[in-house]
Amino acid sequence: MIRSAHVVALVLVATLAACKQPLPPATPVPPAPTATGYGEVPPATASAPGTAGAAQRFLVDMDVPGQWWTLFHSAELNALVEEGMKSNPDVAAAQAALRSAREAFYAQRASAFPNAQGSFSIARQQVPLFYAPPLNTNGSEYVYGVHTAELDVAYSPDVFGNLRYQTAATAAAADIQRYQVEATYLTLTSNIAAAALAAASLRAQIDATNRIITIQRALLDLTKTTRTYAQAAGLDVLMQEAALRATEQTLPALDKQLTQDRDALARLVGRAPNDDPVAAFDLTSLHLPTELPVSLPSKLIVQRPDIAAAAANVAQAGAQVGVAYTNRLPNFSITAQTATQALSLTRLFGPGSFLSTVTAVASTTFYDHGTLKHRESSAVAAYDQAAATYQGTVLSGLQIVADALAALRTDADALRLAVRSEETAAHALHLTIYQDQYGEVSRLAVLNAQQTYEQAELTRVQAEANRYIDTAALFQALGGGWWNRESNSDTGR
Repeated sequence: MIRSAHVVALVLVATLAACKQPLPPATPVPPAPTATGYGEVPPATASAPGTAGAAQRFLVDMDVPGQWWTLFHSAELNALVEEGMKSNPDVAAAQAALRSAREAFYAQRASAFPNAQGSFSIARQQVPLFYAPPLNTNGSEYVYGVHTAELDVAYSPDVFGNLRYQTAATAAAADIQRYQVEATYLTLTSNIAAAALAAASLRAQIDATNRIITIQRALLDLTKTTRTYAQAAGLDVLMQEAALRATEQTLPALDKQLTQDRDALARLVGRAPNDDPVAAFDLTSLHLPTELPVSLPSKLIVQRPDIAAAAANVAQAGAQVGVAYTNRLPNFSITAQTATQALSLTRLFGPGSFLSTVTAVASTTFYDHGTLKHRESSAVAAYDQAAATYQGTVLSGLQIVADALAALRTDADALRLAVRSEETAAHALHLTIYQDQYGEVSRLAVLNAQQTYEQAELTRVQAEANRYIDTAALFQALGGGWWNRESNSDTGR
C-alpha cells in the first residue's frame, strides 16, 4: 500500500518535471489578409425609372440586419423564409449535430475531474474439505456468502496539459458545428429568397414571351396574307415562321426552370413537390432595398460563418498538436479504493471489515519506433493545412463580396439601359400606331413595333430580377446578420 504522502510526493515531482519540459509548438490562428476594401466601389449605383430602378447606396458603417429578407417588404417572402426555418430538415440535422458536439465537449471537460464508482456484490462460495480449516467445523464442505461494498476513486492529474488540449479540441469542434448551423440558416434563407425571386422573374418572362408569340403569329398570318396578293416573297413567310418557332422554343425551357424552382422552393420550406403549392408572387410586389451594408474586411472575417468555422478549425488543429505532443510525455494516475467485506449484511460495516488501497502510477513510452513523434508531425502538418485553408477561405469571402458589389453596379447599369430601350420601343410603337390610324404605315409595321417593344420589356424584366437576386446575394456574402437575429441558433434548438 502506498501512503497518501507518497502519492503527494509523486505528484509534486511530476509537476516539477513538467516545468522543465518545452512547450508544444505555437499554433495561433494566422492573420487575415490586410485588405481594407473590395476594390473600386462607388457610393451608389445608377438609377432608372420604375419600382426596381431606385439607386442603391453602399454604407460602410451599416450593420447587416438579422432578418435581411424583410427589407424586400414582401409578406409572401417572409412567410416562406419563416416556414423554411421551422420545417427544413437540414436545419434540424445541423442543430442536432451541434447538440451532439456540445455534449461531447461537456463529456471531455468532465474527464479532468476525479471519477468515483461504487459497487455492491454478494458472492456465494463453497469451500472444500482441505481448504480453510477454520471455516470447516463439521468435517463437511462449507458454503457461505461474502458481502462486499466498494468505492473506487480514480484521478489523472493533468500535469502536462493533455486533457486541456483534448478539451480545447472538442470545444473547437463544437464551435465549428455552431458556425455550420449558422451557415445552414444563411444558405437556407438565401436560397429561398433566390428561388422565390427567380420564380417570379420566370413567370414575368413567360408572360412576356407569350405576348411576343401572339404578336409573331399575327405577323406570320399577315405575311401569308400579303404573299397571297404577291406583296411578300415566300422567303419572308419562312423567315417570319422561323422567328416564331425560335420564340416558341424558349417556352419549354422557361417552364422547366419554373417547375424546378417551385420544386426546389418546396424542398427548402420542408414540403414535398406534390404538397400544397408554394405561394407565388411577382416582382412588382417587391421593394428594392436602397441602403446596403458593406462590412469592412476586418469585420467580414468574423461575420461570415465559413470564415469563422475555418478559424475554429485552425484552433482545433492547434489543440490536436498539443495532444500529440503531450502524448509523448509521462502520464500519471492515482486510484484510491476502499471496501468493506463481511460474511453477512449485519457485519458489513462492523469492526475489522474495512480494507483500502491507494495506487499511484507513472507511465511513459520509452520506445515505439517513432510512432508518437510521427503522429505529432502529422498533427503539425494538419495544422499547417488548416491555416492555409483559413487564409484561402478569407480570400474567397472577400472575392464573393467584391463580386456581389460589382454585380449590383452592373445590374443597375443594365436596367437603366433596358428601361431606356423599352421607352424608345414604346415611343416607336405609339408613333407607329398613330401612323397606322391615318394609313401611313402597314399593319405589318405595327406588329413589328409591338414585337420590338415586348422584347424590350422582356429584357427589362430580366434586368429587374437580376437586381433583386444580386441584392439578396450581397446579404448572403456579408454573413446574413446571424449575430443580430432575434432567435439565434446558438441554442442549437
